[in-house]
Amino acid sequence: MKRLLPNPALSAMLLIVWLLMANAITVGGIVVGAVFALLLPRFTQPFWPARPRMRFGRAFLGYLGIVLFDIVVANFQVAWLILARRNRDLRARWLVVPVELTTPEALTVLAGTISLTPGTVSADVSADGRFLLVHALDVADEAAEVARIKSRYEARLKRIFA
Repeated sequence: MKRLLPNPALSAMLLIVWLLMANAITVGGIVVGAVFALLLPRFTQPFWPARPRMRFGRAFLGYLGIVLFDIVVANFQVAWLILARRNRDLRARWLVVPVELTTPEALTVLAGTISLTPGTVSADVSADGRFLLVHALDVADEAAEVARIKSRYEARLKRIFA
């Protein structure tokens, strides 16, 4: 089974993306998508020498829930900032977030999560991968915002990518 599906998650994602791009679910679309989903992971397997170990249980679902909740709440907060505050009253800050994540995949998910949340964007990662530069639209306390990122996102990602 491992030879047929060396990376089942990638195969599933390829099939889903193919069907979404086709914008229709047809027998032909499923067959072509399945062929791509089976062949591409086999041909690209040499480029994936060490896949990260991930847990897709409660920790993963909890992380998704927190991220989706934070995205919705941040949308309302940013809308309020734009509508109710003047530009000069915004407290935009650059934050340097120390990162304890060890895999590049986990660091990428953290940076992507921060960028998905309105009002914040990940701008850079240090060369050694130990610090993340984040721009935040409105920050009252820099240390509290860094602690929030670490406790809400990084701590959960450490459990998922353990």
